[in-house]
Formats: sequence, structure tokens, C-alpha cells
Amino acid sequence: MTEIPPSDFDLAIVGGGINGCGVARDAAGRGAKVVLFEKGDLAGATSSASTKLIHGGLRYLEQYEFRLVHEALAERGVLWRISPHLTHPIRFVLPHHEGLRPRWMLRLGLFIYDHLGGRGGLQPAESLDLTADEVGKPLKRKYKHGFAYTDCQTDDARLVVLNAMDAHARGADIRVGARVIAAQREGGVWRITSEDMAGVRTTVTAKALVNATGPWVNDTLDIAGAAKPSGVRLVQGSHIVTKKLYDHDRAYIFQNGDGRIVFTIPWQGDFTMIGTTDRDWKAAPEKIEASAEEIAYLCAAVDEYFERAVTPADVVWAWSGVRALVDDGASDAQEATRDYVLSLDAPGGEAPVLSVYGGKITTYRRLAEAALKKLAPHLPAVGGPSWTGKAALPGGDFPRGGVEVLIGELMEQYPFLAPAHARRLVRSYGTRAFAWLDGATAAEDLGEVLLADLTAREVNYLMDKEWARTAQDVLYRRSKLNLRASAEDEARLAAYIAKRLNPTPLIPAG
Repeated sequence: MTEIPPSDFDLAIVGGGINGCGVARDAAGRGAKVVLFEKGDLAGATSSASTKLIHGGLRYLEQYEFRLVHEALAERGVLWRISPHLTHPIRFVLPHHEGLRPRWMLRLGLFIYDHLGGRGGLQPAESLDLTADEVGKPLKRKYKHGFAYTDCQTDDARLVVLNAMDAHARGADIRVGARVIAAQREGGVWRITSEDMAGVRTTVTAKALVNATGPWVNDTLDIAGAAKPSGVRLVQGSHIVTKKLYDHDRAYIFQNGDGRIVFTIPWQGDFTMIGTTDRDWKAAPEKIEASAEEIAYLCAAVDEYFERAVTPADVVWAWSGVRALVDDGASDAQEATRDYVLSLDAPGGEAPVLSVYGGKITTYRRLAEAALKKLAPHLPAVGGPSWTGKAALPGGDFPRGGVEVLIGELMEQYPFLAPAHARRLVRSYGTRAFAWLDGATAAEDLGEVLLADLTAREVNYLMDKEWARTAQDVLYRRSKLNLRASAEDEARLAAYIAKRLNPTPLIPAG
């Protein structure tokens, strides 16, 4: 075996999305010296633009993606167990549309879905009489029959951040706002140069490189001077949010005549999330935005089912992300595989680069395990068994059914918290909420209320422990409070963060 020369790190990872942070956590927990570079914010692109679901992908059964669905369903239970504050069951209603898939096909698909990866304690699928059940009330009268099944909902960006936090706690060097501008193989290792937001450049060496940059995966290979083994298909997925369309807490999954499906999901109590679209994206990934055409499409898709009309005028927020899928030659964007492909480039025994193509947020942990297995021959000092499915993510060290108990304990210890505030804190931070609330005896101890129930103490925690650097980091990714914030609120938050990052220097006396 060729001797591997000394280096600063065992593993360098480029990309702070769910896959990069998942690999960092797993590798650090196995004793590897890890550095992760993220040019913007953690979960700043695709990983915060998902439908916020941990699910098997019911529609992938029609594409015979049985391995992907099986793995995702098994992971659904794992993520519910290790992140019970972020991940929780949600019941989906699937109305039967007379002109589309027959009822027997839906019933069979749900039977397979229930048994392919194990329910893990989740409620099984059942048939519904939509004329009698409350979930039929928002629907047009022509929908008389349907089904219900269970998947899980999560907070995608917080899931990324918690993986980064756990990786950091295990020794990983997480460098947010650090763009990799050069990477060369040199003397059997990678020499990687990054530039921070202030223009300061730093160079490190690593025995192996993981390219987890999503839509920029082949651009990163160009920087590294490595071969591009696969074509990338960029697929746009957009979502919209409206004021709450119905009063119950179930979600809907609607079939459309073009073969796609659209979800409507309760969102933050007062809103309904609708998504997603699937269409090819040809422009630069950073230019992604929900188009008027997509917004109209999503409104029309749900308007086909709901008694209440839904139009683009009802949309209070929209977002869009671009997924970097392996170009498998599928004719339609919605038919392109969501499975991941790991491509290893190590010609002549040189320092390896492993590139990640595709993948789903649900299966990120399994992807990380597969990545380390593929790199194992090049990192002989990094070993040990799989462990990430057993260890709770930060704040998740309580039983998965104990959220309500934890909310009660938080309110008992901090009686000045309103019930909705306590619920948000437990759902966001789990047991970590007790840590940063420690010592507070009154609401005033949490500092200035910057907007809604977001206080200065919480923002300080997000900056000190979760790498938040801008108002957008806090509102759109860490807290999801953007819909509660006015333009003035966001400006006040931005000013607070800027002042804390750059405090006014003291003027010398005399």
C-alpha cells in the first residue's frame, strides 16, 4: 500500500448542505480530522428548498425505484428517533380522482409502501369516506373516496445545522463563508485554498476530498482539475405558501393529469405550503426563483381539488430550489431518478476526490455511510462501525413521543414563556432550549424582542453556536420566522446582527 503523506486533515468537504454536513458528522465521529468549506450559509441552497418531508417517495414506486423507497422508508424511522424535535409524523390524505389512477392501484401502492421499509410505529394506511370524514370538507363534492397514510415532516435547514453542530462537537472544523477557489493534487494530498468573506485566503492539505456542492458539483471538479464522470440534470422545484386553506392538521397529496403530484401541508399554524414542481433548469443555479408560470401551475393543481378557489393572489411567499440529479436520460424531469451516485476519482493512486450526484434529504445519512465506505481504502486510519443512526442529533436526546412533555417542562421551568413560544423553541432546539435559556427568570432576561417572539438571546445563540451571520440566515433558515417579519423587522434584525459582529470600538481617552 502506498504510504499517505502527512496532512492537516484526513478529509476536506466542499459544500455545507445536508450531504456535506452528513459526511462531516459521520467522519468526525469515526475519528477523522475533518474540515468543511461552505461558500455561503449552511443549507443555503437546495437543502433549505425542500418540501420539508422525511418520506419514502410514494410516487417513486411507479418508477420501480424499490431500493430507493425501501432505504428512505427505513431512514424515516431512524431520523424520527435521532431528531424527535425536528421530525414528527404527519397524516396525508390522498383523494381518489376518477379520471386518473384506479382505486385498486392506489390501495396496492399504499400496501407496498406500508410494508416495504417498515412503518416503525407510524399509523398504517386506511381507506376514507370523504363524504363523512372531516378531511373531505375542504374538497369538491365530486371527491367521495380516498386514502390516508403517514409520513414525517422535518425542518430541512435545521437538520443540516444540527449535523454540522454535531460534527463540530466531535472535532470537525466548520468554515462557513469560505469559498474554495483552488484545489490541486500535490505530493499525494489535496492542497486546498479558500477565501473568506473578508478576502482572507487560507490553504490547508487533506488526504481526501468530498465534493458535495449539489448543483455546482461539476464546477467544483473543474476547480480541482478532475474528470467529470457524469452529466448533471438540474431540476427546478418550487413551492408557494398561502394563508391557511383548511382547519385540520392533515396534509393532502393530489394527483395531476400530467403525472405529477402536489402536496398541501399545514405550515406554522397559520399557513399552507403547496409544492412542488419538476422542470428542467438551464440557467445558473444561483439565479433560481419561482416563476409566475410555476406559481400558476401550483394554484391550478390544488384548485382542481379544493372547494375554495386558490389563485396566485393568495400566495404570501414562494421559494425555489434546484436539484442536481444524475442525467439518466429520462424524458421528463419528474421521472429522473432521485437516487444518489457517488463517483470516486483517484487515478494512479493519487489523492481521491469523491463527488456526490443526486440524493434526497431523507437518505442523507445512508449516503454519508456509503461515501465513507468508498473512501475507506484511501483513509485506512478512519474506521469504526456505523454509528449515526443511534446517536441523537443535538437537542434530540429525549423519546420521540416526548415533545409535549418537553414543552410542559420548559414552561414549568420558564413560566414567562407563552405556549406557542415554548412549542417553537422545543420544535427548533429540543433539549438545547434549556441550555440557552439557563438563568432567565423573566421575559426581560431574554433581551430585546426583535420580531414576533424572537429575542436577542436567541439570536446570540444562533450566531455563537449555529454560524448565523445575516438576518436571512436567522429568518429563512434557522427560525423560519420570515412570514412573521415585516421589512422593518428584518432591517432591525440585520442592524442588531451587524452591530454584534462589528461592535463600535472604544475611543481612547484624551
